Amino acid sequence: MCPDDVDPAHAAAAGSPRLRVVLADDHPIWREAVERDLAAAGFDVVGTAGDGDKAVRVVTATTPDVLVCDLQMPGRNGVEVTRAVAGMTRVLVLSASGEQADVLEAVKAGATGYLLKSARADELVDAVRRTAAGSAVFTPGLAGLVLGEYRRTAADDGAPRLTARETEVLRLIAKGLTARQTAERLTLSHRTVENHVQNTLSKLQLHNRAQLVRYAVEKGLAD
Repeated sequence: MCPDDVDPAHAAAAGSPRLRVVLADDHPIWREAVERDLAAAGFDVVGTAGDGDKAVRVVTATTPDVLVCDLQMPGRNGVEVTRAVAGMTRVLVLSASGEQADVLEAVKAGATGYLLKSARADELVDAVRRTAAGSAVFTPGLAGLVLGEYRRTAADDGAPRLTARETEVLRLIAKGLTARQTAERLTLSHRTVENHVQNTLSKLQLHNRAQLVRYAVEKGLAD
């Protein structure tokens, strides 16, 4: 990640509440650098942790908008931390590992996004914002790899049948596109895409887009 890529002027929209972030990573120098980047972008870093057990305690105490979490930490690892806090906050994994198994386990545990540590600072800032908004965020290439793996291994368990258009929308949302970007890609109105998303949530008895992404990953819904 390149700290000099952060543009403070692009930080938070004027008058918008500051996003509250907790950062968990066991490398102090890296953690401090990321904390500076997030603060420079206008985020309120309400707590940091150098191990998984403390990460869970800090999230429980502060209930941030986003937990930015490494995978390999003393105590509970990032997957275990994600599983523990997924009901309290959205989780963006920030890891050096791009292994499919690691990405898959993180998503199954409840992570909304997965970003490699090689990402630029502006990419991290954007990923945190999108994670807070409920969008699925992946380093380019990782989502396709994971979805492709599930396509080869997932079995049909009799889940409710989606229409072709609902499936198409779900695939794009799972790849990290916003509803507006999905609408542009499919030449639909934003309202139509939102209707498809809500219909899909209802059919699958899910509650939010992060759960939709996990469903898509599990079912291998990708080209």
